[in-house]
Amino acid sequence: MSNSLFIKNIRAVDSELDTVTDVLIENGIISMVGQIHDCTADEVIDGTGLVLFPSIFDMHVHFRDPGLTYKEDVLSGCEAALAGGVTGVCAMPNTIPPCDNPETVRYITGKAADTGVDVYPVGCITSGMSGKGLCDYEALKEAGCICISDDGRPVENAEMMRKALEESNENGLLVISHCEDLSIIDGGIMNKGEISQKLGVKGMDRASEDMITAREIVLAGSVGARIHIAHVSTEGSVEIIRCSKKHGVKVTCETAPHYFLLTDELLEKRDADYRMNPPLRTKRDVEAVIEGIKDGTIDCIITDHAPHAAEEKADFEKAPNGVVGLETSFAASLTGLYHTGHVSLNRIAELMCVNPRKLLGLEIPAICEGKIADLMIADINKEWVVQPEKLHSKSHNTVFKGMTLKGKPIITISKGKIKYDER
Repeated sequence: MSNSLFIKNIRAVDSELDTVTDVLIENGIISMVGQIHDCTADEVIDGTGLVLFPSIFDMHVHFRDPGLTYKEDVLSGCEAALAGGVTGVCAMPNTIPPCDNPETVRYITGKAADTGVDVYPVGCITSGMSGKGLCDYEALKEAGCICISDDGRPVENAEMMRKALEESNENGLLVISHCEDLSIIDGGIMNKGEISQKLGVKGMDRASEDMITAREIVLAGSVGARIHIAHVSTEGSVEIIRCSKKHGVKVTCETAPHYFLLTDELLEKRDADYRMNPPLRTKRDVEAVIEGIKDGTIDCIITDHAPHAAEEKADFEKAPNGVVGLETSFAASLTGLYHTGHVSLNRIAELMCVNPRKLLGLEIPAICEGKIADLMIADINKEWVVQPEKLHSKSHNTVFKGMTLKGKPIITISKGKIKYDER
């Protein structure tokens, strides 16, 4: 195995840097950045025309392991991650059994140990995701959790959530909320509006997301705790979070590429691959999410990577919600945000590489001497058509199927070792 890697003549971009340079990596650490002459390394990469970024950290994925490994497992999920330039993830706890105990946490981290992807299991907020009692957060933290969530469903009882937020102040675990009022949703399967009416199917009213977003912010503010709002999709939630940040509430949030690129008009195809929760919304919501990204209201871009088997997605009205996204998130973000002129490459790096790690208390990545060499080399102008059958995930339920995206990870480097290379 190579101990040294020399990347020459590459455009290096992180949240602050944007320059053409050379980079030397030795024993998993960036040892030199700048013009390097007469370098002898085990491997040399000519980066002419390519861009070097810190690797992506996706703080919201579903690996379905344990219990639903026909959809995905830790190993296939990590393979998909590396193909997308991702070397770190938070794996949500709605597995079978749910990740509410140290044994399950250790099973997941053990399975991921040699993949090149840092997998942080997300512990449950409530035991068994039942909403009936809080988990032992200290035990989960000791086993390796850095955040907690009942993602896949909300914590319905406000007092239960308030107590979880109160405890999080003491144990340092970030609370991630799936903001959905189940009584409002009431069996809805897509955004409630013109398209759901046209199709004659029950819609999911945006008030569901907005109401619980507001509730979580009020609860967090009442105890002075941090709260992270998952997969923001509505104009209302963006505005609620924006106002709350201005008033000093410790709220952060994330969104996914499909919420700033696509609308519910795609559901006219009656194809369940375009169904997820929260659902695709309207053009007005898309514009609001983009504005939230531009003005700093939205902190992170995640995927909510949620694999399902083809047969499960075959029935439009009965199919489970969720789409895969690890291999398309960088490309979709460049396509929807950078190549449209909305944000710079520095902001892309901030949203996808830096902020997720910062929120979770992990080492902040940068392309500078002394930093861990978790990196991605991309061709930001490469145009490619998303072909589901070529994805590395076990499941191929991508919302971007058949779309042409611009920009692609070419090489993924984890701890100084090349773990994905499509040259």
